[in-house]
Amino acid sequence: MPEDIAGSERMLQQWQQSIQQKAERYQDMAARVRGMTITEASRDGAIRLTIGSNGILTHLEIAESARDKRMAEVSAEVMRTLQKAQSRIPELLRQAMVETIGTRDETANVLFDEAKRNFPAPPAEEEPPPVNRELRFGIEDDHPAPPPPPTTRRPPPRPRGHDDDDDFGGQSFLS
Repeated sequence: MPEDIAGSERMLQQWQQSIQQKAERYQDMAARVRGMTITEASRDGAIRLTIGSNGILTHLEIAESARDKRMAEVSAEVMRTLQKAQSRIPELLRQAMVETIGTRDETANVLFDEAKRNFPAPPAEEEPPPVNRELRFGIEDDHPAPPPPPTTRRPPPRPRGHDDDDDFGGQSFLS
Protein backbone atom coordinates (compact mmCIF):
# COMPACT_ATOMS: atom_id res chain seq x y z
CA MET A 1 0.00 0.00 0.00
CA PRO A 2 2.71 2.55 0.83
CA GLU A 3 4.02 2.26 -2.74
CA ASP A 4 0.61 3.22 -4.15
CA ILE A 5 0.40 6.26 -1.91
CA ALA A 6 3.93 7.37 -2.75
CA GLY A 7 3.23 6.92 -6.48
CA SER A 8 -0.01 8.85 -6.17
CA GLU A 9 1.72 11.66 -4.35
CA ARG A 10 4.44 11.80 -7.02
CA MET A 11 1.83 11.84 -9.78
CA LEU A 12 -0.13 14.57 -8.02
CA GLN A 13 3.03 16.60 -7.49
CA GLN A 14 4.00 16.26 -11.19
CA TRP A 15 0.50 17.22 -12.27
CA GLN A 16 0.56 20.28 -9.99
CA GLN A 17 4.02 21.27 -11.29
CA SER A 18 2.84 20.83 -14.90
CA ILE A 19 -0.19 23.05 -14.27
CA GLN A 20 1.99 25.69 -12.63
CA GLN A 21 4.45 25.69 -15.56
CA LYS A 22 1.60 25.94 -18.04
CA ALA A 23 0.10 28.86 -16.09
CA GLU A 24 3.48 30.63 -16.13
CA ARG A 25 3.76 30.16 -19.91
CA TYR A 26 0.22 31.53 -20.38
CA GLN A 27 1.06 34.52 -18.20
CA ASP A 28 4.21 35.11 -20.23
CA MET A 29 2.20 34.94 -23.45
CA ALA A 30 -0.44 37.30 -22.04
CA ALA A 31 2.27 39.80 -21.03
CA ARG A 32 3.81 39.66 -24.51
CA VAL A 33 0.45 40.10 -26.21
CA ARG A 34 -0.55 43.00 -23.92
CA GLY A 35 2.68 44.78 -24.80
CA MET A 36 2.19 44.43 -28.55
CA THR A 37 1.40 47.42 -30.69
CA ILE A 38 0.99 47.56 -34.42
CA THR A 39 1.70 50.68 -36.46
CA GLU A 40 0.46 50.98 -40.01
CA ALA A 41 0.49 53.75 -42.62
CA SER A 42 -1.76 54.40 -45.59
CA ARG A 43 -0.49 53.96 -49.15
CA ASP A 44 0.26 57.65 -49.56
CA GLY A 45 1.53 58.10 -46.00
CA ALA A 46 -1.13 60.68 -45.13
CA ILE A 47 -2.59 58.42 -42.42
CA ARG A 48 -0.50 56.74 -39.72
CA LEU A 49 -2.03 54.88 -36.81
CA THR A 50 -1.17 52.54 -33.97
CA ILE A 51 -3.38 49.89 -32.38
CA GLY A 52 -3.01 47.74 -29.29
CA SER A 53 -3.15 43.95 -29.29
CA ASN A 54 -6.91 44.20 -28.72
CA GLY A 55 -7.34 46.05 -32.03
CA ILE A 56 -8.28 49.36 -30.42
CA LEU A 57 -6.84 52.52 -31.91
CA THR A 58 -4.27 54.10 -29.59
CA HIS A 59 -2.74 56.74 -31.86
CA LEU A 60 -3.79 58.46 -35.09
CA GLU A 61 -1.87 60.95 -37.22
CA ILE A 62 -3.34 62.65 -40.26
CA ALA A 63 -0.74 64.53 -42.30
CA GLU A 64 -1.30 68.01 -43.69
CA SER A 65 -1.33 66.49 -47.18
CA ALA A 66 -4.74 64.97 -46.36
CA ARG A 67 -6.38 68.41 -46.29
CA ASP A 68 -6.56 68.41 -50.09
CA LYS A 69 -8.75 65.32 -49.99
CA ARG A 70 -12.47 65.08 -49.39
CA MET A 71 -13.38 64.04 -45.85
CA ALA A 72 -15.05 60.88 -47.19
CA GLU A 73 -11.74 59.86 -48.79
CA VAL A 74 -9.79 60.56 -45.59
CA SER A 75 -12.20 58.61 -43.39
CA ALA A 76 -12.23 55.68 -45.84
CA GLU A 77 -8.42 55.65 -45.84
CA VAL A 78 -8.37 55.67 -42.02
CA MET A 79 -10.69 52.65 -41.96
CA ARG A 80 -8.64 50.77 -44.61
CA THR A 81 -5.45 51.43 -42.67
CA LEU A 82 -7.10 50.34 -39.40
CA GLN A 83 -8.32 47.09 -40.97
CA LYS A 84 -4.88 46.46 -42.41
CA ALA A 85 -3.31 46.90 -38.96
CA GLN A 86 -5.93 44.74 -37.23
CA SER A 87 -5.45 41.94 -39.77
CA ARG A 88 -1.87 41.55 -38.50
CA ILE A 89 -3.03 40.69 -34.95
CA PRO A 90 -3.61 36.94 -35.54
CA GLU A 91 -0.08 36.47 -36.90
CA LEU A 92 1.49 38.33 -33.97
CA LEU A 93 -0.62 36.28 -31.56
CA ARG A 94 0.52 33.07 -33.27
CA GLN A 95 4.14 34.22 -32.99
CA ALA A 96 3.71 34.88 -29.25
CA MET A 97 2.07 31.45 -28.87
CA VAL A 98 4.97 29.69 -30.63
CA GLU A 99 7.48 31.43 -28.37
CA THR A 100 5.63 30.66 -25.12
CA ILE A 101 2.99 27.91 -25.05
CA GLY A 102 3.37 26.27 -28.44
CA THR A 103 0.80 25.63 -31.14
CA ARG A 104 -0.36 22.19 -29.97
CA ASP A 105 -2.31 23.60 -27.06
CA GLU A 106 -6.04 23.43 -27.71
CA THR A 107 -6.79 26.62 -25.79
CA ALA A 108 -4.13 28.48 -27.76
CA ASN A 109 -5.65 27.31 -31.03
CA VAL A 110 -9.08 28.49 -29.90
CA LEU A 111 -7.59 31.92 -29.13
CA PHE A 112 -5.88 32.01 -32.51
CA ASP A 113 -9.05 31.02 -34.38
CA GLU A 114 -11.01 33.68 -32.49
CA ALA A 115 -8.43 36.31 -33.43
CA LYS A 116 -8.68 35.30 -37.11
CA ARG A 117 -12.48 35.65 -36.97
CA ASN A 118 -12.35 39.02 -35.21
CA PHE A 119 -9.57 40.47 -37.37
CA PRO A 120 -9.88 39.05 -40.89
CA ALA A 121 -7.66 40.06 -43.78
CA PRO A 122 -8.66 43.43 -45.19
CA PRO A 123 -10.37 43.57 -48.58
CA ALA A 124 -8.06 43.92 -51.57
CA GLU A 125 -6.95 47.48 -52.05
CA GLU A 126 -8.46 49.16 -55.04
CA GLU A 127 -6.95 52.05 -56.87
CA PRO A 128 -8.79 55.19 -55.85
CA PRO A 129 -10.95 56.66 -58.60
CA PRO A 130 -9.34 59.62 -60.34
CA VAL A 131 -10.36 62.95 -58.93
CA ASN A 132 -12.22 65.02 -61.49
CA ARG A 133 -10.54 68.40 -61.45
CA GLU A 134 -12.22 69.60 -64.64
CA LEU A 135 -14.20 72.83 -64.52
CA ARG A 136 -17.21 73.10 -66.80
CA PHE A 137 -19.03 76.20 -67.79
CA GLY A 138 -22.33 76.14 -69.61
CA ILE A 139 -25.45 74.07 -69.63
CA GLU A 140 -25.20 70.47 -68.52
CA ASP A 141 -26.99 68.11 -70.89
CA ASP A 142 -26.94 65.34 -68.31
CA HIS A 143 -29.49 66.99 -66.06
CA PRO A 144 -32.81 68.15 -67.52
CA ALA A 145 -34.17 71.51 -66.43
CA PRO A 146 -36.48 71.31 -63.44
CA PRO A 147 -40.19 71.44 -64.31
CA PRO A 148 -41.92 74.81 -63.88
CA PRO A 149 -43.84 75.26 -60.65
CA PRO A 150 -47.52 74.27 -60.86
CA THR A 151 -49.90 77.12 -61.57
CA THR A 152 -53.15 77.56 -59.70
CA ARG A 153 -56.17 78.38 -61.82
CA ARG A 154 -58.37 81.18 -60.71
CA PRO A 155 -62.04 81.03 -61.51
CA PRO A 156 -63.06 83.34 -64.39
CA PRO A 157 -64.55 86.68 -63.33
CA ARG A 158 -68.34 86.94 -63.12
CA PRO A 159 -69.98 88.87 -65.90
CA ARG A 160 -71.33 92.13 -64.50
CA GLY A 161 -74.55 93.63 -65.51
CA HIS A 162 -75.30 97.37 -65.59
CA ASP A 163 -77.29 97.13 -62.40
CA ASP A 164 -74.53 95.23 -60.75
CA ASP A 165 -72.46 98.30 -59.94
CA ASP A 166 -72.67 97.66 -56.29
CA ASP A 167 -73.77 94.97 -53.99
CA PHE A 168 -77.04 96.61 -52.98
CA GLY A 169 -79.13 95.49 -55.92
CA GLY A 170 -79.91 99.03 -57.05
CA GLN A 171 -81.28 100.09 -53.68
CA SER A 172 -79.91 102.45 -51.19
CA PHE A 173 -78.18 100.92 -48.27
CA LEU A 174 -79.84 103.56 -46.05
CA SER A 175 -83.32 102.35 -46.65
